[in-house]
Amino acid sequence: MQRGDVFPRFKLEADNGEIIDSEMLKGLRYLVFFYSKDNTPGCTKEAQDFTELAPKFQLRNIPIFGISGDSVASHRKFIEKYGLQVKLLSDPDHAFAKECGAFGEKKNYGKVVQGTIRSTFLIGKDGKVEEAWVNVKATGHAARVFEGVLSHFKNDDIYSNPDL
Repeated sequence: MQRGDVFPRFKLEADNGEIIDSEMLKGLRYLVFFYSKDNTPGCTKEAQDFTELAPKFQLRNIPIFGISGDSVASHRKFIEKYGLQVKLLSDPDHAFAKECGAFGEKKNYGKVVQGTIRSTFLIGKDGKVEEAWVNVKATGHAARVFEGVLSHFKNDDIYSNPDL
């Protein structure tokens, strides 16, 4: 997926058991981040960083969805353990991650393996990818994404203010 691509439709189960259908998100800008596994150091840091920035995204009416292959029960425990404020969706067979190019061959400690490619996508109100961050490091990623999101509000003094 890259800027301008139509983001694939999805129906995935959320941490609270509800089904999130991307059709419900039409007309909204939203953020999707793919991560490898609940309770691992990098993924925990990334989810905590997105949680810390969640109020700033909410002010701009941008829901955040984290997606991994973990179960709904695992997501629930992960959220409770760390007080996360992002909606986590389960993609147990990684089919949606594969469709988005966020699962496949990658290097892990110098070895080529199959797995989740840490990626984040800002989806526009028209369902197209406005920004794509692919194969990123967890540390500092959420802040870089927020800065990228701000660029979409450059003509709006209130929403382009990073302090809000």
